[in-house]
Amino acid sequence: MRPLSRRRFLAATAGTTAALSLASPSARAAVPGPRGPFGRHGTPAARLTPQTLYVDPLGRGDFTSVRAAVAATTGSGWTLVLAPGVYRETVAVDATRTEATWIGASEDPRDVVIVHDNAAGTPKPGGGTYGTTGSATTTVQADGFTARWITFANDWLRADHPDITGTQAVAIKIQGDRSAFHHCRFLGHQDTLYADSTSLAVFARQYYAHCYVEGDVDFVFGRATAVYEHCHFRTLNRTDLAAAPYGFVFAPSTAGANPRGYLVTRSRISSEAPDAFYKLARPWVPSSDTTARPSLTVRDTRLDAGIDAVAPYTDMSASFPWQNQRFAEYRNTGPGARITVPENRPQLTGEQARSATRETYLGDWEPWKGEC
Repeated sequence: MRPLSRRRFLAATAGTTAALSLASPSARAAVPGPRGPFGRHGTPAARLTPQTLYVDPLGRGDFTSVRAAVAATTGSGWTLVLAPGVYRETVAVDATRTEATWIGASEDPRDVVIVHDNAAGTPKPGGGTYGTTGSATTTVQADGFTARWITFANDWLRADHPDITGTQAVAIKIQGDRSAFHHCRFLGHQDTLYADSTSLAVFARQYYAHCYVEGDVDFVFGRATAVYEHCHFRTLNRTDLAAAPYGFVFAPSTAGANPRGYLVTRSRISSEAPDAFYKLARPWVPSSDTTARPSLTVRDTRLDAGIDAVAPYTDMSASFPWQNQRFAEYRNTGPGARITVPENRPQLTGEQARSATRETYLGDWEPWKGEC
């Protein structure tokens, strides 16, 4: 089966083999049944904690929308349990709502979808356009945010809006420190997953485990310190372009003072597109921070044939060539990882690889312990 992408996931009742593999066997079995829409996570009549709220589009919870539930939370430590359904809305978790947890009740990320369809160039009701940040379906600025078994999506399509040139359409923008996502999906096209921080001086740490991310142009981007472990990245086919490249998987914009940017480990990058039609990465040096030195390490990861093995990196701007940034690989496999032109594939030494670990990147924060 082809990946559950773009708007097809909204009507589908089952996902792809790739997406299904993100959930554990017990999670795949946890479909709504006698326990009701909230599964094993309690009910409004029997809350797991006093700070647990229940969201259900059919009205069986405390709220029918995620946005309304977030608005009802003040301070720290709230949990939202989301019943299966499609939540078509935009949601923002501001910096004051710390240590929040969102749980997809069925424990299958295909069942709980938060989606909207703004792009950077979409006109705003009051004038102007949304811009890249404003296009985000979900925005998280608070520290300590955790999500499990949820799909975050932006289903804006270029083909539906040929008059719009600002085609960035963010599914989620995360800026908080200690942000963790377990068994989640991120669906979009350009700029799907915006892993960022609140300012240049903040080195926000993020962790993604057993997640699925799909898109085409720069679809994992930003300046966070982020670890992607056991994740599946899927590049989409395009009918609007006649030649390669179709896009770029990663576009980090790591601050120059930050020693660590993106680490991809024990993961996979596959493709719907023809062989070699995607670049692994290009560096994003924003006009707001020309001192940025984008950092990306991909290790112990399978790169399928969609990645251009001869020239996997390219420039976003000639003023900031990728060779001057911090890109490296280590022990990758698959046809997209073949080293045919060594100068185009910088490799870590064994000694350098010993510090390219989740422990080094995330320090005293250990989000993989006791989770899922």
